[in-house]
Amino acid sequence: MRILIVGAGKLGYKLTEAFTSEQDNVIVIDKDERALERVSLNLDVMTIRGNAIQTEILQQADPNKIDLAVAVTGSDETNMVICMLAKKLGCRQAVARVRNPEYGGQLEFLKQELGIDYIVNPEFETAKYIAEHLMKGTAVYVEAFAAGRVGMIELPVKNIPKLSGSRLRELRIFESVLIAAVSREGEMFIPHGDTLLESTDTIYLFGEQQSLEKFIAAHVEQGEKRLPKNVMILGGGRAGFYLADRLQQRGISVKIIEQDEAQCQYLIENLKDVLVIHGDGTDHDLLREENFANMDALVTLTGSDEENLLLALLGKQQGIPSVVAKISRSNFIPIIEQLGIDRAVNPVLISASEILRFVQGGQIASIELLLDGQAEVVEIIIEAGTGVIGRTLAELDLPKGVMIGAIVRDDQVIIPDGSSEMAVGDRAIVFCLRGDLPILEKLFYRRKGGFFHELWHSSKSPGKHSQD
Repeated sequence: MRILIVGAGKLGYKLTEAFTSEQDNVIVIDKDERALERVSLNLDVMTIRGNAIQTEILQQADPNKIDLAVAVTGSDETNMVICMLAKKLGCRQAVARVRNPEYGGQLEFLKQELGIDYIVNPEFETAKYIAEHLMKGTAVYVEAFAAGRVGMIELPVKNIPKLSGSRLRELRIFESVLIAAVSREGEMFIPHGDTLLESTDTIYLFGEQQSLEKFIAAHVEQGEKRLPKNVMILGGGRAGFYLADRLQQRGISVKIIEQDEAQCQYLIENLKDVLVIHGDGTDHDLLREENFANMDALVTLTGSDEENLLLALLGKQQGIPSVVAKISRSNFIPIIEQLGIDRAVNPVLISASEILRFVQGGQIASIELLLDGQAEVVEIIIEAGTGVIGRTLAELDLPKGVMIGAIVRDDQVIIPDGSSEMAVGDRAIVFCLRGDLPILEKLFYRRKGGFFHELWHSSKSPGKHSQD
């Protein structure tokens, strides 16, 4: 598959990394020479320096041979124009990042008139992600697959103290669920029976949704399950705006603290029943005046990762039950695990997941990127002619970085073992470390081509570009 990415910022780089790991032919255009240098030093791609709005620059990428163009520059308008031009010049499909809330009510019109196939809004998707987490009323993160039949728990070992210092083969509490992976100091690996769990580890469990709920109720120390009534958001940018709007629609009392006076005015004019406070979220006196410690949930969405982490840590120290922090740098992941913050969200990873899900089309039902893309959890619909049919999992001889977490057949959830087989129409929930993605391609896709190539055919009938 031939892919054009315009904009080599955080999201552009992450998408380039994802596509090149699948052996796709990727071209990156950006005006910023330093951003392109970072891409070319780390990834095997072609780079073009210039403004992709200029057709002579765009033509250098041979747009009539491009299967997918993704425009993720710092400007919504630039992204939409680039997609329009790419389609006019022969590109098959185009994806644009559009973040401004003012475009929210006319996205379908813009897609139709400009020929854009998919629009992603990182802040909107991040807000939706956070809202779903808060509305679960639990500190343990659960991701659903197969229409809610299968779940994945992201569980800190500290929530079950007796796990720390134990080897997996010595434990009996996991009989109804499957341990897929362990995250330790920011690195993810698939464990074996002799793996010794540490108190700072995070483990990833798969199982039938009801089994996971019973497991959480029986073993996880997380306090009483309850939905938040009062939520404080520190940072009233686009993500804060979208989150406040979603929460207040569900009857939750929302308080936003925002430092920029003009942005406060915008929030006041465009949000209903949300208290907007002009002030510095790091001002302890202000936080005390606004009953910071009595909040049910805290979400830190400022423009600084360091500030978000410090404020989230303060929230945990003050006893706020649920604390979520926005981060954009992967090197903070080990810190988050150690600080005990309930959830960290990365808009780049969330957006990349949404774009990959769109690109992959019919055979992929869902995809979740974990730990800065170190691993993927993919829900795959098994098609006739794939290499997994008629063979047991033991016969597949899966590499250490690939694990079949669950198989859904009709309404039955199967937690597989070595004797399990997959049939046409099954849904397989597969955990895969990034380095083993090519193996996933060979096993699950029928025809030759990159990981996205086959899925593509199954689904088809002015600021600096590096800015995020």
